[in-house]
Amino acid sequence: MKILVLATGGTIASVETDNGLLPGLNVEELRRYFTEQNKQYSQSELDLDFHLLMNKDSTNISPHDWVTIAQAVETHYNDYDAFIITHGTDTLGYTAAALSYMLQGFDKAVVLTGSQIPLSFHKTDAKRNVRDALTYCLEGQPGVFVVFDGKVIQGTRAVKIRTKSYDAFESINHPYIAKIIDGHVEMCASPAQKTERLQFETQLCSDIFLLKLFPGLKASFFDAIADNYKGIIIESFGNGGLPFEDENILDRVGNLTKRGISVVMTTQCLEEGENLLLYEVGQKVAQYPIILSGDMNTEAIVPKLMWALGQTTDPTEVKTLFETPIGGDLSADWDMQITP
Repeated sequence: MKILVLATGGTIASVETDNGLLPGLNVEELRRYFTEQNKQYSQSELDLDFHLLMNKDSTNISPHDWVTIAQAVETHYNDYDAFIITHGTDTLGYTAAALSYMLQGFDKAVVLTGSQIPLSFHKTDAKRNVRDALTYCLEGQPGVFVVFDGKVIQGTRAVKIRTKSYDAFESINHPYIAKIIDGHVEMCASPAQKTERLQFETQLCSDIFLLKLFPGLKASFFDAIADNYKGIIIESFGNGGLPFEDENILDRVGNLTKRGISVVMTTQCLEEGENLLLYEVGQKVAQYPIILSGDMNTEAIVPKLMWALGQTTDPTEVKTLFETPIGGDLSADWDMQITP
């Protein structure tokens, strides 16, 4: 199997400096560390190539970088059997989801991995994650995945919930796809079904805003941002809803939709998703053409809205694109049928 490793920086490639950890490993150093972890495979089983796309702390990864990664995969799609992307953990979930939308219909594995401790350190989780990423490429199934701490997570479902522990990521509202045990893949669930045809859709519109609702937020805030964004994501409380008494945020958000701005409603609760029909505060929101997010996580919602806005400027079409399950981002039995 021929695998291309695309390096982007992150903790896994970091070195110690006077200013703290900083991505700094070059291609040859990465090659050496990877080679040490694949001794169990012969050259005929595993042939690795490396390409240093960027050397960034993932805090600095931007939507432009997502496009760069996706285009690198597209350029080399016919030359390799699988792809590994080494990446910092802080925004890895966003990148994995973004690639899931831009690279649809894949019949090859695209595996993102990283580490909590640099690969060059004596005690590190990077070595295991590298081995497991290689193992999944050899034995796993097609799609975009995060491989971390012995777990394989659908690319649209990975959320970093720990800052220090090796088990940094969880699969939210979705079973783990597989586990890597004793150097072998044990499948736990079927990966998301791929689209019928291969699609490289790398157009993104990053003119969006993510707002975490909190008690006391001024309704006038929405007037201040209305002219600057084409899409707004609101992390509401519980099952979803907007205040309409002391501060009539409901009315202001309704005005945004009338102006053609795409508004996505989600919940601050990490698990189980939203349900706008359960309470009055939610049903009042549902009278507007709000985009529903079901049980999606924010790491997927952000790039999916950018991707949908990159495909069309028609709010109705954006809503349709967003509410269509892609890459396993939305549970198949989730009811998205709310008509304003």
